[in-house]
Amino acid sequence: MSNIKNGLIRDVRLPYGLSNEEAVRQALKKEGLPLSEKAFVLRRSLDARRKELSEVFTIALADQYKDYSYDFKNIGDGKRVLIVGFGPAGMFAAYLLAKFGFCPTVAERGRDVERRVRDVETFWKTGVLDPVSNVQFGEGGAGTFSDGKLTTRINDERCRFVLHTFRDFGADEKIMWQAKPHIGTDVLRNVVTGMREQIKKLGGEVLYETKLTDITVENGKLKEVFLNGEPHNFDAVVLATGNGAKDTYELLLSKPLTVENKPFSVGFRAEFLQTDIDRAVYGKNASDPRLPPADFQFFTHLPEGTVYTFCMCPGGFVVNSSSDDGCLVTNGMSYSGRDGKNANAAFLATVSASSPKEALEMRMSIEKAAYSRFSGKAPVTLVRNFLEGSVPSKFGHVEPTFLPDTGFDDFGKVFPYKTLAMLKKGMSDFGKRFFHDPEAVLTAPETRTSAPMRIVRDESFQAVGARGLYPCGEGAGYAGGIMSSAVDGLRVAEAIIGLQNNEK
Repeated sequence: MSNIKNGLIRDVRLPYGLSNEEAVRQALKKEGLPLSEKAFVLRRSLDARRKELSEVFTIALADQYKDYSYDFKNIGDGKRVLIVGFGPAGMFAAYLLAKFGFCPTVAERGRDVERRVRDVETFWKTGVLDPVSNVQFGEGGAGTFSDGKLTTRINDERCRFVLHTFRDFGADEKIMWQAKPHIGTDVLRNVVTGMREQIKKLGGEVLYETKLTDITVENGKLKEVFLNGEPHNFDAVVLATGNGAKDTYELLLSKPLTVENKPFSVGFRAEFLQTDIDRAVYGKNASDPRLPPADFQFFTHLPEGTVYTFCMCPGGFVVNSSSDDGCLVTNGMSYSGRDGKNANAAFLATVSASSPKEALEMRMSIEKAAYSRFSGKAPVTLVRNFLEGSVPSKFGHVEPTFLPDTGFDDFGKVFPYKTLAMLKKGMSDFGKRFFHDPEAVLTAPETRTSAPMRIVRDESFQAVGARGLYPCGEGAGYAGGIMSSAVDGLRVAEAIIGLQNNEK
């Protein structure tokens, strides 16, 4: 029976390590197709569950399979468009609008990525926070200081356009076919710079250190926006601020918008030796030098909610991602080589609140409690002590990568009791089902994995209660991660442009 459907040859299992060219040749041969058929690898994924390593390929027949693309024409109609925030959602909205001749204006409260990198590195060395330029605020968004993961649960054709765009601006060709593509924070910074320069070349402009300070709404329509206190008029405003801006959330909650509760998650970063994760995943094949650093995913359903891992960073680092004075936030980051000694992942418990305001307060209370434990040093513990409820006195074979400093704690005064109990049950289950290292290091807290609320929009992607305002991306509650945020930016831009394919 043929595996060909919609121009794709699926589920082609082949020995590990073949070149793309050889994989295509063998796939065509298996299907009885001429070797002269034009085809390419669309996706390849490693299967390490068997004794012998193998890979599963999806092969695209070039004459039948079509990547998602746009028929670019300069159709800018004089509409003035403002994009608030220059993370993945704002960046791809601006890029698409610019490609269609709309000359968008981008307002980014932080600094350009070149200066931002210097500011963040200074913060990690000294612990002195710059509230304007940090891991949360600045060109590229919070994802700039991450693993640069492009994995997503959404099934949207636009993902291929996002991959093509990242590749065209400097990401490795491998992201086009990797099952779990990643760019790495070092390469992603260059990609961000390239996209910004292209947006400017096409007539757009980017305003740094320019903050949304107010909006006015009349008769259900956006009237004015205030940038650094000055009023401006735009025909459309894309709100793509990310989920780190507490002051922006407070502003929006005071306006006649429809904002609803959205479950969110809190937890900590867990660090293991990468070699131990490799052995747990690859077994006897762990020493194979061809294999990439292993990753993992985990979730467990409890009566109280779900505990799961998020944003696993092979060969990565745990970093200080704070953006508010007196608050502490962690995140994970990897460079493109993923060659650090440790692996880390967020361990998160789902939580809910009675209102968006309470959700924001819950998140901030955890961040403040963590900061107050050691005046900005990150609270850390070991898995053994975490499960026992005790405080460690020294590190074992895993040492934390968090900078600038840490302090031993038991997390009892960082997380609410119910959340702490869920995280303990989840970590215990993780040890039983996948991997247990009593000396693995836990660093708290991780609180910015998703927005704690959703700004409701209608079928035209405009905010209910404020036509002309387009809530977009992760901060508005419509995405979670670089890829889904970028795709949502495209969808919103399509709605503004008036393309007919914005419901695909």
